[in-house]
Amino acid sequence: MKKILSALALCGLMTMSGWAQTYTNEYPKELQKLAAKWVKRGEWRNGFTKAVPAEQVNLVEFYIQYHRNPEQWKALFRWLQENDLLSVPAGRIPIPGTELTVSVEDGENWCSEADLQAGKGSESHYQKIDFMYVVKGTEGFCRLDHETSTPTNTYKPEKDRLEYKFDAARLERITSVPGTFNIMFPCDWHIAKVKTQAESQQLRVLVIKVNYKL
Repeated sequence: MKKILSALALCGLMTMSGWAQTYTNEYPKELQKLAAKWVKRGEWRNGFTKAVPAEQVNLVEFYIQYHRNPEQWKALFRWLQENDLLSVPAGRIPIPGTELTVSVEDGENWCSEADLQAGKGSESHYQKIDFMYVVKGTEGFCRLDHETSTPTNTYKPEKDRLEYKFDAARLERITSVPGTFNIMFPCDWHIAKVKTQAESQQLRVLVIKVNYKL
């Protein structure tokens, strides 16, 4: 396992130095296959049965981060399984025994096509991973193209947020529904709560800021 993780870490450095795919980090196919098999086997679930990763989730990043901090992820999935996610109160709920907090948000998609054309709503983080799970309704997401997007602010660790100038025509459009969850890693520059074609834009989404381990 240590040899695998060392190889993955080296691969990640190579990715950051020039192997970047349009929307997320890219890894060699053998590592993609390794991560996909691990996800399929369900070793990450810790008894969690309510949802699966959305197809856009970078499974190699998930594999790496899970193995670098397994107790954090085990606690996250255990909490999700043991709680009624439709009835827990809105607000911030700490996960016992961890530094993690679940933000339970009842709201609506707000980011319109006009907002996207105006360059609004983008973000990425260095220190945290955004784990986002829609338990009611439909949420729209976009991921930004790395090749044509550029930061518009100076990174400040205390805020852990970069915003971007981006080409709306190059956005990857994602729709998230109950039964799947999204994970936005630092390499996933994204926009959340994008309006969808669904009849209602109302939703309940859980957001958990997970520590990113280098």
